[in-house]
Amino acid sequence: MSDLVTGDAVVLGLRPARLPSRGLAILLDLAVYVTGYVLISVGLTMATASLDLAAQAAVAVASFLLFLVGVPIAVETLSHGRSLGKLACGLRVVRDDGGPIRFRHALVRGAMGIVELILTFGSIACIASLVSARGRRLGDVFAGTLVVRERVPGTRVMPVPPPPPWLAGRFTGLDLSAVPDGLWLAIRQYLTRMNQLDPQVGAAMAVRLADDLVARTGAPPPAGVPAAAFLMAVVHERQTRDAARAFRPSAAGPGAGFAPAPAPAPMPMPVVAPVPYGAPAPVAPLAPVPPVEAPRAGGFAPPA
Repeated sequence: MSDLVTGDAVVLGLRPARLPSRGLAILLDLAVYVTGYVLISVGLTMATASLDLAAQAAVAVASFLLFLVGVPIAVETLSHGRSLGKLACGLRVVRDDGGPIRFRHALVRGAMGIVELILTFGSIACIASLVSARGRRLGDVFAGTLVVRERVPGTRVMPVPPPPPWLAGRFTGLDLSAVPDGLWLAIRQYLTRMNQLDPQVGAAMAVRLADDLVARTGAPPPAGVPAAAFLMAVVHERQTRDAARAFRPSAAGPGAGFAPAPAPAPMPMPVVAPVPYGAPAPVAPLAPVPPVEAPRAGGFAPPA
C-alpha cells in the first residue's frame, strides 16, 4: 500500500497501479481514440477535398491534436481520472493527497503523454514506471498525480472472540462514553489477530490496551481477570449495547398519534409493627459506610 498522507495527517491506504495494468488501460484508451480519429479524419478528408493542401494539412493537425491530446484531457477532467481504459481495469488518477484531479493535472499529464507515450511509443513511460517506487510516469511526477487501483480484493472481517462465560454481563454498568473510536479499533484489531502474535508480545499489547481502557472508563481494573479476557468482555458489552440501540422498537408508528402515558404503578407501603402509645419509636441502626477507594488508572501486570 501507499503511505499517502493528507493535509489532516491521515494516512491513506491506496494501492498504486503497476505497469501491466496501466499499460493495458493506456492501450484500451489509445484504441478508442485512434478509432475515433481515423473515422473523423476520413470524414474531414472528404469534406475538405475542395480545399488547398495547406488548409487540408491544418485541418489534419488540428484533428490530431484534438483527438489524441484534447479528448484525453477532457475525459480525465470530466470523469475525475476515470477514462474508459482505466474504468475497465479498475484504475483511477488521483492527486498526491488522494483527492480528485482537476484540469491542470489532466493538462500536464496530457502534454507529457505526447512525448512519453506517442512520440517515443511508450518507452519513456515504461522506464519511468519501472524505476518509480509507486509506478508513476513523468506526467504523473510533473502533475503531482498517482494512478491507484480502485477494485482491490476484499478481506474477510474476522469476528471478535467471545469472552469467557464467567465474565458475561459483568460490565453492564461500565461507562463507555469516553472511549474514543481509535481505541476501539485498536482493541478489535488486537483481538482478531492475537492468535497470530507472539505470546509475550500479545500479552504486553493486551496489558497496554487494557490500561488505556481502564483510564478512559475511570473504573478500577477487575481483580484476577486477564487483560485479554477483560478486553473481550468490554467489546462484547459494547456490541450488545449497540445492537440493543439499533433494534430497539420505536415508541409510535409513522401514522400513530400520541398515546397517553401509562399510569405509574402504586408504590408498596412498608409494613411497620405497631408501637404502643407513649413508647419511643424504634430507631434503625445506621449501616456502616464502606471506605471510598480512589480509582486507579491501571492495574494489569505485564508478563514476566
